[in-house]
Amino acid sequence: MTKTMIKLKNIRKIYDLGEVKVEALKGVSLEVKEREFTVIMGPSGSGKTTLLNMVGALDLPTSGRIIVDGIDITDFSEDQVGYIRCKKIGFIFQFFNLLPLLTAAENVELPMLFKGELTPAESTARAKELLTIVGLGDRIYHRPSELSGGQQQRVAIARSFANNPSLILADEPTGNVDTLTAVEILRLMKRLNREEGQTFVIITHDPGVAGVASRSIYVLDGEIALSLPPGVAPPSDHIAKRMYEDINVKIQKISKLKVQIEQFKSDLNLFLKRKNEIEPSLYHRTKDEYVRRINDLQKTILAAVESTKEEFIFDQIKKGKDDE
Repeated sequence: MTKTMIKLKNIRKIYDLGEVKVEALKGVSLEVKEREFTVIMGPSGSGKTTLLNMVGALDLPTSGRIIVDGIDITDFSEDQVGYIRCKKIGFIFQFFNLLPLLTAAENVELPMLFKGELTPAESTARAKELLTIVGLGDRIYHRPSELSGGQQQRVAIARSFANNPSLILADEPTGNVDTLTAVEILRLMKRLNREEGQTFVIITHDPGVAGVASRSIYVLDGEIALSLPPGVAPPSDHIAKRMYEDINVKIQKISKLKVQIEQFKSDLNLFLKRKNEIEPSLYHRTKDEYVRRINDLQKTILAAVESTKEEFIFDQIKKGKDDE
């Protein structure tokens, strides 16, 4: 039986602005299962950010109960809630929220230093490992100003995984990058969701992001909407198609590399048969070069195959299922 990662029970949130009281959430009940990749959509002012804040223990409800990974945090003290956030929840923000004077590695280390369970040396090692996983192994010592928007978001994703949380919350993670970078970021998030097992909850206005989610939740006027709200675009497969096209390109590349290897092997076999006709030094140099080229191509193919395994088959993306 799949575990429930998030459970909200009849959540109401009222902001008291003096003479005006704003009811941002009106009795919202919601469950998100472990390993889900869930998207929350809704028009501006609908209450979706307030809902994410409740899930992430960044704010507490006026009434109702919040249960995160089996723990009811509703009546926790500020210190207790802070500990839950640090231990169980990772955050990814639209504008990255990186500290500009720290390197990528130092930004990723911060949550581990706050938690205090690892030594500084262990925190540094894990930060480097996470940056390598997100494809920034060669940018470890770069500061945010030396990174592109997509690279900064990858640092933010690595930081969200620092304490190995059960839950990752993302507020418009693709909202400040171009389409190509958005595809790369979503591919990375889906891969981490599949391989690391974290539950993802994402706020977005992008129907393409909703198109790769396992579930879309719509919020309208502080309530969960039973159908697509006015002004909200339905889920789109334009990002999923882009992922699919990228997979096809990789498959074509692998096929071409295999043809090259077979050609090199054929040439090498013909060359070896002429051993007695060729000057020994030239023979050995040429043979070694052929072997080196074949080995290099085989390594390239293995890397391409491994990368392709991390992607999602198109029909599985459209069904919102993970590639097992």
